[in-house]
Amino acid sequence: MSELALIAVHWTHLVASVIWIGGIAFILFVAMPSCKQVLGAEAGRAMSEMSRRFVPLANWSIVLLVITGIALAATKGEDGWTARLAVKYILALMMIAVHFYRGLFLAPRIMRSVSDSEKSSLQKLSLGLVKVNFGLGLTVLLLSGHHQFG
Repeated sequence: MSELALIAVHWTHLVASVIWIGGIAFILFVAMPSCKQVLGAEAGRAMSEMSRRFVPLANWSIVLLVITGIALAATKGEDGWTARLAVKYILALMMIAVHFYRGLFLAPRIMRSVSDSEKSSLQKLSLGLVKVNFGLGLTVLLLSGHHQFG
């Protein structure tokens, strides 16, 4: 791969990471607290709309991360494979699984829930999984930095 192509792939990988993990951080630390404070009981509707807009960005970021991740791994050859890199890939796959579990299975279940207590319990689970994904994302970034310089 030419140097310019490698730079473009690496840049795309970084941008996709920023969009996905940065979006999670924005939702957890800015959007949710602000919506709860300003909108109170209506916060759920606002968060639902934000999620509707963010999920396609996250999905495309995941697609780009997988494609560019494979391309970057291929440029490293066998010498580039380390236990640290393997852990990074496992954590990234866990993030992808959590993301799609929330979107494809948990969100529809929340929408179908009849009782307020069941809905509240499922929403707490969903929020907990967002927090897990944020922690996993930060760990993947740490491992990426360590792999780059380690």
